[in-house]
Amino acid sequence: MSERHTLELLAFTDPVCTWCWGSEPVLRKLQVWYGDQIRIVPVMGGLVEDIRAFYDRANAIGGDPEQANAQIARHWREASARHGMPVETEGFRLFSAETVSTYPQNIAYKAVELVSPELAPRFLRRMREASAAEARETGKRSVLIELANEVGVDVATFIERLNDGSAEQAFLSDRELIGRYRARGFPTFLLRWNKGELLLRGYQTFRQFQAVISTLTELSLVGTAPGKTTDALFEFLKTYDRAAEVELMEVFDLTRTELAELLTAPGLKNRIRFIPAGNGGFWEVRAETAVCDSNVGQCSV
Repeated sequence: MSERHTLELLAFTDPVCTWCWGSEPVLRKLQVWYGDQIRIVPVMGGLVEDIRAFYDRANAIGGDPEQANAQIARHWREASARHGMPVETEGFRLFSAETVSTYPQNIAYKAVELVSPELAPRFLRRMREASAAEARETGKRSVLIELANEVGVDVATFIERLNDGSAEQAFLSDRELIGRYRARGFPTFLLRWNKGELLLRGYQTFRQFQAVISTLTELSLVGTAPGKTTDALFEFLKTYDRAAEVELMEVFDLTRTELAELLTAPGLKNRIRFIPAGNGGFWEVRAETAVCDSNVGQCSV
């Protein structure tokens, strides 16, 4: 499809923003329903430069790193009750005396984008999962290297991009773009179609995106719902590695009862497994035998 017929959706974000995490079901639905009619481009915003100098008045977050961890855990738990994505607040420790910023996660994403652009979406997703649902301190370089390795990034080149300043410079370029649009909160979405563009601030539902896309493209783009079948759900999990229940419900327009029926259907229930995480978990494809992944050079069961 030519670029002229592709809508570009710039997602101004931060890897550890809870409402960006909560937007994952909607963004995945856009990808599935619109396919290559839409290109989603994450733009790193850097939510917290230094938690010690940061203060979120609405949620009373900021100041001492250890105190901020408890404040953020409470906020994420409240947000999870609304957006439905899993969070782990037991042992939550995003900040410490040595780790006071979310900039390392943003810069790490840009490093992967420079090294392996095709792996950047998987890496961003793993950072979100690790931060929100696994309570890992993703601001630590050691953790970021582990996550990059998990998704198949060449860690030697990844570290080089972190050390030579190129990833940080790419992050600063993203920050400049966000500054031009005065996007002070995340998520914020910039939709571009031909010469027109439209800015949406804050969390958006799929219905809201649909209405804006139809208006901006003058009905040129139309989403197509996937079939509510075990085969379609299985293919989705193969494509996206894993998904929370709310993501499956959102993408396939299923009620919780309908999803439960699909997940336990004879054609699916022995092919997938549930991985508990925080106050929820993820569904993923079950490997029937040992599987060797050439991207990461590892065999697993």
